[in-house]
Amino acid sequence: MKTKITLVVLLFSTMLATTALAAGTAPKLYKITDHGAVGDGTTLNTKAIQATIDECAKKGGGTVVIPKGAFLSGAIFMKPGVNLDIQEGGVLRGSQNIEDYPKGPRRIEGHTEPWRCALINADKVDHLHITGKGMLDGNGEPFWKLFYSRRSADRNTTNLSVERPQLTFIQNSKDVVIQGITFHNSGFWNLHLYRDQQVTVDHCRFEAPSGKVPDNHAPSSDGIDVDSSQDITISFCSFSVGDDDIALKGSKGPFAMQDKDSPPDERIHIYDCTFEQGGGIMTCGSEATLVRDVDIRRCTTTGPTVLRLKLRPDTPQQYENISLDDITIAGPNVVILSIAPWTQYFDLKGQAPPTSLVRNIKLSNIKGTGGSIGKVAGNNGTTFEDITLKNINVTLKNADYDVSKFKTAILENVVINGTAVTTPAPAKQ
Repeated sequence: MKTKITLVVLLFSTMLATTALAAGTAPKLYKITDHGAVGDGTTLNTKAIQATIDECAKKGGGTVVIPKGAFLSGAIFMKPGVNLDIQEGGVLRGSQNIEDYPKGPRRIEGHTEPWRCALINADKVDHLHITGKGMLDGNGEPFWKLFYSRRSADRNTTNLSVERPQLTFIQNSKDVVIQGITFHNSGFWNLHLYRDQQVTVDHCRFEAPSGKVPDNHAPSSDGIDVDSSQDITISFCSFSVGDDDIALKGSKGPFAMQDKDSPPDERIHIYDCTFEQGGGIMTCGSEATLVRDVDIRRCTTTGPTVLRLKLRPDTPQQYENISLDDITIAGPNVVILSIAPWTQYFDLKGQAPPTSLVRNIKLSNIKGTGGSIGKVAGNNGTTFEDITLKNINVTLKNADYDVSKFKTAILENVVINGTAVTTPAPAKQ
């Protein structure tokens, strides 16, 4: 009897699948090579790739496929219903000609201005999937060299003084999945998420040189910038970049709280990731206003700071409910906690210095070998409410610590260099 029921179920499933195929509901694949793209690494394929995306959208959606080969391209623009799959051995390589990235209104560094488009651009593209075992190659070395050349001539050169394209910019979108992709040598930020919700970034690699400056260092090569977004999950990813690994961003300046284009970063989840080079596992970035409910678990760092909170003297900031658990430090210079003023290019615009708040910070189950616990410092208007350090057993080059800026500091089962620490005493002078 059981065998007959199983056969009936299998037959019914087969009938459903056959009906779906007959109805044309099976996923449609559109290979860029069928539309004239050439994977020789030198032919510019922007028009062919965009034509493939446009046809896919016009015919009801599907997946645009980048097969094995190196496909050079300028900026391309995703459409609703169109996914992108970069197959193993496939490379979407960015052009080194800045004119292949048109300008348009863009959210960048906490405000909107005309800025170069990214290699991949998506706006109001719900349910977007970018998947595969292939690579997005920003081909960014000329942009890095131009930046350092300009800065050598003028020390006041800022990030936005030199036009450089990002690898991927996704905005105003929900239910987005980015999986399996290697982000390589971006000219600027690798993956910028702005005003997005329910995004999953899974099993991706973010890499850019972070060696000697300027010979082998990619400036502003952030791994992932979560900007004014909610419900973001980053899991099983690895990072080796020349700037922040994962940065939470928003607005900046004395009127930042009034910026309706920058809702809070909320419910950010970072799990099972490794961090080799970069600024920090998680940084509340140079532009961040409201950040809350951040959960980081089961991560390992061999260089980047565990938690880095930047405090701007010109911006009212609120960082709260940030929890890190089961973190392994495995590098001689790893810092566990860095909370400090960030004074680069700040502007009070004639206003009085604002107030900021840092509260409910929890670090637990941290183990390994590193450089120091770190430091806590703020601006004159910064209030530190509470921090908890629990189940920490580390060997550090510098055993000093100072969390005395917090009104309430709870230390529970904290061991530094074999010695139990029970009180939030300040560092030695």
